[in-house]
Amino acid sequence: MANSNQDPANKPVKKATRELSMEMRLLLAFVLMGLVLFVTPYFMKTVNPPPAKPPAAAQVPKTEEKKTDEPPAVKKAEAKKSEAKKSEDKKPAAVPQQVTAQQQDDAIVVETDLYRVRFSNRGGVVRDWTLKKFLDNNQKPVQIVNGMASSKVGYPFALLFKGTQITPDLNQALYAVKRADALSVEFEFSDGKVQARKSFRFSKSRYLTEVSSEVTDQGRPTPHLLAWRGGFGDFSALNALSTHHTLHFDTSTNKLEITEVKAAKDGPSSSSGRYLFAGLEDMYFAAVALPAPGSTFEIQTWSDNLPPPGQTTGEEPHIGAAIGGESVNRMSMFVGPKDLDILRAVDPRLEQVVDFGWFWFLAHPLFQSVNYVNDKYLHNYGWAIVVVTVIINFLMLPLKFSNIKSMKKMAQLQPEMKEIQARYSGLSMKDPRKQEQQQETMALYKKHGVNPLGGCVPMLLQLPFFIAFYKVLTVTIEMRGASWLWVADLSQPETIAIRVLPLATVASQFLMQKMTPSTTTDPQQQRMMMLMPLMFIFIFYNAASGLVLYWLTGNVVGIAQQWFFNRMGAATPAAAVAKAAPKKKGGK
Repeated sequence: MANSNQDPANKPVKKATRELSMEMRLLLAFVLMGLVLFVTPYFMKTVNPPPAKPPAAAQVPKTEEKKTDEPPAVKKAEAKKSEAKKSEDKKPAAVPQQVTAQQQDDAIVVETDLYRVRFSNRGGVVRDWTLKKFLDNNQKPVQIVNGMASSKVGYPFALLFKGTQITPDLNQALYAVKRADALSVEFEFSDGKVQARKSFRFSKSRYLTEVSSEVTDQGRPTPHLLAWRGGFGDFSALNALSTHHTLHFDTSTNKLEITEVKAAKDGPSSSSGRYLFAGLEDMYFAAVALPAPGSTFEIQTWSDNLPPPGQTTGEEPHIGAAIGGESVNRMSMFVGPKDLDILRAVDPRLEQVVDFGWFWFLAHPLFQSVNYVNDKYLHNYGWAIVVVTVIINFLMLPLKFSNIKSMKKMAQLQPEMKEIQARYSGLSMKDPRKQEQQQETMALYKKHGVNPLGGCVPMLLQLPFFIAFYKVLTVTIEMRGASWLWVADLSQPETIAIRVLPLATVASQFLMQKMTPSTTTDPQQQRMMMLMPLMFIFIFYNAASGLVLYWLTGNVVGIAQQWFFNRMGAATPAAAVAKAAPKKKGGK
């Protein structure tokens, strides 16, 4: 149990292939895109030290004293005082005085503009931590503490000791409570031998809390950590446990390190160093400690098997963290939303909590663009996504124009391609003459200025934008709960019985495929290409609505552009290709 006084495990923590056609390449690119989508988803009072033995009186040079006649009573009193002082010097070092604790388990509530936090004096722990400004899927204020896990792993801010047995159990002891004002609370326990103190100082209108803890055993400083186990964040969210991680930002590597729960499946995993921050996160919220600059800080990752959120049976791994590691831990703690503006206002270093992934150079500008359009003009994130998507597609218009020309040329070269294939049909891939076929094909492409991969380029360029939009929708809390027309939450799939956006995306993909010039005369390949859009139903049916809206908008713009190109003859005219083609012998 996490609320025991030491690590229960009592073990050290773990520090010749067939050539692919262009159509097959395109299909493979879409399959890879689907795989990327499916794989990507899957935490004052200064404690005075115990009184030390009084130092011996310093010797001073003797000086001649002026003799005065003192009354006998005064001389007698001074003699007694001198003897008492000698006796006191011989006493052993003092131990912490026993603190009279409250005799019952009382709830202590701290309420700010942003929080409602309920403490218990039994263990000096947090029983509830409510974020008042955010609602969960049940339309209740988000509760980030998993109260159902307390019987097994304890409550947040329980003490955790490494290889040290402390008696009594400080996580079950009743602490004395002191409150200097409505925004602070201090817990103190002492039995004359063991002494423990915890203090919490809240800000009225900021997501920041000053936390400190200190433990001594018979006057000896005792290193410890503050634990938060059983998961963290919005437990009503879809696939909530898969979004729970521990994290820390290492100043030595200037990198954000994310640790999954599986890293602690065989026991707690520990790391320490000079960190900007360390703690817990889910999709949209974080609880991270900011230690003093330049100090060494430890974070442990725990895995606890508990019933999933909302269930009483079955078990799944739940993330946990323990932070600190010193006998006296002092830290600022951010507990709140991963909103860039809020994070920046609390501490600019906290912006690193929002991880935009590999394509951060696209995801961050995309978010800023969508956020700007929403704040300044439309005041709706759904329409902001539509507008930004249209702008992106028009910025890519020259590339699309080049692609359509290339595909048109490919379609017009199919008869000659078919002749080359017929001449080398029936040959195995190991036959040297296959190399000649390849050389003839490439020579034909070069002669007519055709790029065989030209049709794949726009899709490959669209894929990074796709992933970037996915990250924007999954790491920015601004998108959480953002509605658009019938869609209640753009960061989640549609909640209606039949999801309109994925079906409309598949239909638009079919239409765009039909309007696009075919680059093959093989009927079987043409049928395969027409069926390819069906895979989008598997990619998008359970995807965030905002992501599907982005792709659907891109398809609609693409259909309009393709119609324009087809109608206006934007592609290279067939006559130009025919003119460049070699004349046959005896031809007119």
